[in-house]
Amino acid sequence: MRIVRPADALAELIAGNRRFVSGRPQHGHEVSAAAAASGGQLPHAVVLGCIDSRVPLEAIFDQTFGSICVVRSGGHVVDRAVLGSVGFAVSALNVPLIMVLGHVRCGAVDATVTALRAGERPDGDVGYLVDEIAPAVRSVGLDDPDATAKAMRAHVARTVQRMQDVAGVPAAIAAGKVGVVGAVYDLDTGLVELLS
Repeated sequence: MRIVRPADALAELIAGNRRFVSGRPQHGHEVSAAAAASGGQLPHAVVLGCIDSRVPLEAIFDQTFGSICVVRSGGHVVDRAVLGSVGFAVSALNVPLIMVLGHVRCGAVDATVTALRAGERPDGDVGYLVDEIAPAVRSVGLDDPDATAKAMRAHVARTVQRMQDVAGVPAAIAAGKVGVVGAVYDLDTGLVELLS
């Protein structure tokens, strides 16, 4: 059965995460599951997360092949490819939920805090990641001893705002067809906490 309502999609992700945390996942990553989904896809969410290898999005939400679209970048930084990917998931695949998922001890956010405190911007494309995360870090203050954790949450909130402006998304939100949420994954417990 296809999930079409934002609230139902969110409930499925949270229920899957609870199964994952409890050690009782329903979906394995088996070739037969991949083959079963190869004819088409009916995803119920697009999840934007970090590239951190400890945060495998399909696994932490206990989702099988074809159920969620995954977009990953360092520190879940948004660029044109990410915007286009999210827009495609909403317009062409009709996903009812966009989730931005940060995680505790994010290396990209920590690197941004370190760079800003030192006054040294990294060269090249890593500098781009720092530039994109820097407003969230500045919003919590460089002197805050918990700057990295607070900045990660602020960066999730800023990214949620950006997702609400993706082409086609405002109209879908207004029509009640798409929801946008932010969340944080705890590396130690496996739990996903929704941000309000």
